[in-house]
Amino acid sequence: ARQAQSRMKALAKMEELAPLRAAAEFSFEFRDPLSAPNPLLVMEDVDAGYPILDAHGDKVDGKVIVRKVNFSLQTGQRIGLLGVNGAGKSTLIKTVAGDLAPLAGTATLGKGLVIGYFAQHQVEMLRHDESPLWHLQKIAPTTREQELRNFLGGFNFPGDMVTSSIAPFSGGEKARLALALIVWQRPNLLLLDEPTNHLDLETREALTLALAQFEGTLVVVSHDRHLLRATTDQFIIVADGRLQPFDGDLDDYKDWLFQTKLKADAGTSAPLPSSSPAAPAPAIDRKEQKRQEAEERQRLAALKKPIENRIKRLEEQMAKLNAKKADVDARLLEPGIYEADKKEELKNLVADQAFLTRDLGNLENEWLELQEQLEGLVA
Repeated sequence: ARQAQSRMKALAKMEELAPLRAAAEFSFEFRDPLSAPNPLLVMEDVDAGYPILDAHGDKVDGKVIVRKVNFSLQTGQRIGLLGVNGAGKSTLIKTVAGDLAPLAGTATLGKGLVIGYFAQHQVEMLRHDESPLWHLQKIAPTTREQELRNFLGGFNFPGDMVTSSIAPFSGGEKARLALALIVWQRPNLLLLDEPTNHLDLETREALTLALAQFEGTLVVVSHDRHLLRATTDQFIIVADGRLQPFDGDLDDYKDWLFQTKLKADAGTSAPLPSSSPAAPAPAIDRKEQKRQEAEERQRLAALKKPIENRIKRLEEQMAKLNAKKADVDARLLEPGIYEADKKEELKNLVADQAFLTRDLGNLENEWLELQEQLEGLVA
């Protein structure tokens, strides 16, 4: 699959930057899972969504977001979930994690399944009046305190910080603690919902590298294109309340979004087919309908114009950065740059390559989000 090839290229680029990362202040790795059930999870005709409760808290109905999910999660799969905001990606992740019960159908868990679930609400569920050590002791009550301290030290919680209340911690530090708690439990299935939100650049890079080397199974929802390229080797799209396999990479997904938008644009202007002749509407109603349609087109155009202008500027910026990066890449291919007297220049070039890659990734993330906004306007 094309995404598997993209992942291999991303991993190769990460290897090129390995010397710089070796000197980084923070890095970690996921411990090998203790078991590998196969399949890990099977969903049959599952409707994923949210229960509607009565005044007594009893379920009376349900709002289905993704329907008729038939899905078998195999050991070693590395899946990226794609789709516009609101399509149901997070709902599906919550259902796989067990936070939401299926509204219909059955979900069967493999024996020995250990889920590590990382999402923003996991961070919010941390006890702000307690310490990192307290949180880890809650899930490892029989482990020696020094071993827990050593483990937390590896996540940059040294000395007194390990016993301090997390209330004043930054969002990135709290996210790092939530990650540490997951790593300790040695999951064989990682479910990640926008995992790089609120992470600083160094922690984001450390997480990407750790996920790329993770030996278990992975399902990721993220707008971070660098993360998706480096950690997943297949994509599934959530669209129109359904799951559909996507045999392509993120560049193909951009094309898919564009084509979907074109079809939606055509659909908004095309008349709906009628299976039987209808009585002609009064002329006054037809005029009113035309007026309303014109107003709606004007409203959509006003909403779309600033987004389309921003997309155009982003594409111009990406073209400039790609040209700069091509120059840096070409310079790094020259044998002479690796001579002893070029050491400082080489270091600067590798740093430039890393920064250009990061900046391109950020621009691509914004481009993708804006394309999704456009699709949402015409959906």
